[in-house]
Amino acid sequence: MKKMNMVIAQSGGPSMVINQSLVGAVLEARKSEKIGKILGARHGIVGILSNDYIDLKKPSVKKLEAIAETPSSALGSCRKKPDASDCRAIFEEFRKLKVGYFFYIGGNDSADAARIVAEEAEKEGYPLIVYHIPKTIDNDLRSCDHTPGFGSAARFVASAIRGDDLDNRALGGVKIDVIMGRDAGFLTAASALARIREDDGPHLIYLPEVVFTEEKFIKDVKAAVKKYGRCVCAVSEGVRGKDGIPIGAKLGSGETDSHGNVQMSGTGALGDALATLLKAKAGIKRVRADTFGYLQRSFPGIASKVDQAEGRAAGAAAVKAALKGELTKGTIAIVREEGRKYKIAYAPVPVQNAAKYTRSVPKEYIAKNGHDVTEAFLEYVRPIVGDIPHCEIF
Repeated sequence: MKKMNMVIAQSGGPSMVINQSLVGAVLEARKSEKIGKILGARHGIVGILSNDYIDLKKPSVKKLEAIAETPSSALGSCRKKPDASDCRAIFEEFRKLKVGYFFYIGGNDSADAARIVAEEAEKEGYPLIVYHIPKTIDNDLRSCDHTPGFGSAARFVASAIRGDDLDNRALGGVKIDVIMGRDAGFLTAASALARIREDDGPHLIYLPEVVFTEEKFIKDVKAAVKKYGRCVCAVSEGVRGKDGIPIGAKLGSGETDSHGNVQMSGTGALGDALATLLKAKAGIKRVRADTFGYLQRSFPGIASKVDQAEGRAAGAAAVKAALKGELTKGTIAIVREEGRKYKIAYAPVPVQNAAKYTRSVPKEYIAKNGHDVTEAFLEYVRPIVGDIPHCEIF
């Protein structure tokens, strides 16, 4: 196979380890005689369409390692869904640049974008190997046991909840923390890692996978306050009522991206609404609410070591798989191997396995009471997240 150039880009929401995947792919590509130039497109598909690239063969390894340790998307990101005309423009650009490899780092929407580019390339007869590299703090890719980005965001959430629980111990009342998770509650569920003692918060955990009603919420909070004298609630931004529509989406502006996702993270409306509800109908005077929002994605100094290593390895695995050429339209599946000891493997699978559709928190991870998680979930998540800061009380 003749030497071809490579384009790599980042897409969707940033994470604490997405640059690990970028650097893992770049360093692996530098080893290959099949890859010529390594071009980083700024702001994903948008950068390709505007011919905006960085030469990723120029930075020193020291510089790349520093980038890898830095949160957020170093190349910039976007949420653009390419159509057929976009793809034709992309291939015209790639022909000029002699690009034979395209890597796109992101979640399920990014995987879908990679799928579209790959399928359009086939229709156009353009020889292009396309690989999606998994990333999403929501942990909802169907192709992976867990996704790079989740472990670090979960570590942030558990640490923040632990601190918030101490705050709540000091002043009492009810505290509501709204956590990212449009369709899947993995990140909110990880708040349970904050608990060490029996009376530690979060005392209530609400996921999108369980129908949320005002009546049950009020009842649950009253019971927790009676038992503990206070209450800390971890609520997913995607909680929904019996109609299946996220409550937060109804309260927001209705703004959507090109993939049709309704914006919910840029507003504190859900937390405020729940706080107002408790004040009005539960007879609780001190109720406070915070929306963790975008802090969960790019917080420095708190990344999970396991998450960092796996993000790096996923990027390298994509380049290795692309060079083998067994799949021209692929993604990297992260597979947990059986056994008591935590161990994972990286497997190239068709990009359709990760594209568009999401997975939910399995039923066996959700407590029967509907507002907690099971020990099975904690066993699943602990090795991915690692230790969180210890805090002592009298």
